[in-house]
Amino acid sequence: MSLQLVESFSEFKEFKNIDRATMMRVLEDVFRTMIRRKYGSDDNFDVIVNTDNGDLEIYRNREIVDMGEVEDSNKEITIEEAKKLEEDYEIGEEAIEDIDMASFGRRTILTARQTLLSKVLELEKDEFYKKYKDRVGEIVAGEVYQIWKNEIMILDDEGNELILPKREMIPRDFFKKGDSVRAVVLRVEMYNSNPKIILSRTAPEFLERLFELEVPEILDGLITVKKIVREPGERAKVAVESYDDRVDPVGACVGMKGSRIHGIVRELKNENIDVINYTSNIQLLIQRSLSPAKVSSITLNDEEGKADVFLPSDQVSLAIGKGGHNIKLAGKLVGYNIDVYRESNEEEDMDVDLDEFADEIDTWILEELKGIGLDTAKSVLDMSDADLISRTELEQETIEEIKKILEAEFD
Repeated sequence: MSLQLVESFSEFKEFKNIDRATMMRVLEDVFRTMIRRKYGSDDNFDVIVNTDNGDLEIYRNREIVDMGEVEDSNKEITIEEAKKLEEDYEIGEEAIEDIDMASFGRRTILTARQTLLSKVLELEKDEFYKKYKDRVGEIVAGEVYQIWKNEIMILDDEGNELILPKREMIPRDFFKKGDSVRAVVLRVEMYNSNPKIILSRTAPEFLERLFELEVPEILDGLITVKKIVREPGERAKVAVESYDDRVDPVGACVGMKGSRIHGIVRELKNENIDVINYTSNIQLLIQRSLSPAKVSSITLNDEEGKADVFLPSDQVSLAIGKGGHNIKLAGKLVGYNIDVYRESNEEEDMDVDLDEFADEIDTWILEELKGIGLDTAKSVLDMSDADLISRTELEQETIEEIKKILEAEFD
């Protein structure tokens, strides 16, 4: 029976997240509960637990009294009984008795084992929860263990289970079992009394932590990341500021020939990252955030939180960006709703190069139009549908759709 108990304790010491001192305390608490159930009190008992090999020693200390003077048999022992333990004992001394585990009975020991297992599991969950609660916002690395439809399970270095939901993955992320994954701890929550660690690769904090890893000046506090906005997998804008005039924050973040930012871009599946020098001047910040477009002028309406931005005709598409990501992120970065307007003194002479529509019109269609000498939007709009059909491989529906796009640009 004692051997079974030792083997049981040997199992418990393999649990993760529990240090030796905590394990000793839990074990002692369980055995003191056993003692109280049998003897009514554990005040005069010493419990010694060795978590390395599972050895357990329980000693009961009782005052030695004369025959007929025993009032509490748990705390007092007659001289005759004491001498059976040790011949040299005398009245008034304290007798120390080694308690055999078998005396508690098999049922009590099995109950203690179940109680111990339950307490250790509960403690492990609690330690696991606290550990990751303190790591929210930090990057963790792990290995893909299991893949489901809506999430994947990742095991960290200690074998703890972490969850990366599909909605927190970059659209171009593709993982298979055994792959190494880096993500930021998004939140820690309890689900059916079990801690659940949710990771994210789309959160702005993930990009910020990656910059801290790649740019020592950020970690040292020379450069501060003021704000990050992202369209995961597509584009991100990072506003940085330096408190030292000798340090160029943008240059430091990008690195020599892009050496620092290239690693981040690869980690984010080729997400375009614009690093912007932060300024408290809103107009200048809007101008920088709309890069690479060249802004002519900006009109702010602070009450409505709106900004009207005027640009040359050939810069409008650049300001809007593919899928509208550039202007959308610029607005989030500065905290204003940005509307862009084409600037032109002579509207009649205004025209737009066809290449500016590459985000909205397929390349092969643009090549068809350019193949018959149509290089601008107005040159296409000025030609009849019949002429376009006869001179190109385009169909009527396609031509109508193209003209809608071009007319909307002028509107």
